[in-house]
Amino acid sequence: MDRLTVEQFRLAEKLPLVVVLDNVRSMHNVGSVFRTADAFRLKGLVLCGITGRPPHNEIHKTALGAEDSVSWQYAPSAAEAVRQLRAAGYCVMAVEQVEHSTKLPRFAPEPGRRYAIVLGNEVHGVSQDVVDACDGCLEIPQLGTKHSMNVSVTAGIVMYKFFEQWQTKG
Repeated sequence: MDRLTVEQFRLAEKLPLVVVLDNVRSMHNVGSVFRTADAFRLKGLVLCGITGRPPHNEIHKTALGAEDSVSWQYAPSAAEAVRQLRAAGYCVMAVEQVEHSTKLPRFAPEPGRRYAIVLGNEVHGVSQDVVDACDGCLEIPQLGTKHSMNVSVTAGIVMYKFFEQWQTKG
């Protein structure tokens, strides 16, 4: 299938996107985000607060080794991670349902710009102080009876939006 080795992955050009997980409780969700980040060759992950960190058997169960290829770091809080990413020149967007959010189909990442997205806790979402610290919010339109989706599913949808734009650059 012509897959990269872990070493080749580390040396390969990365999608200029960092995913910040804000107090994600489920180790399976964390592992799934790792695996999807590997699939789209993301720059990395920032695991914040109570979000589980490798090495962990439950993360490995869904990451299937992606925790070894995808670069990650820990931050005590997502607010701190957002401040650091913005200071490093990233445009940071929370993925949350809020007034004045940008619907994902209408969002077009600017070529050459680095982005970070913040995904929140399975019950409470992205904390308000983190939303306030971001440059804006992205929202996935939903037409059903529920007003939320699983955090790892949301991560995959938003990562793909950035990946799709990156693939068509130049």
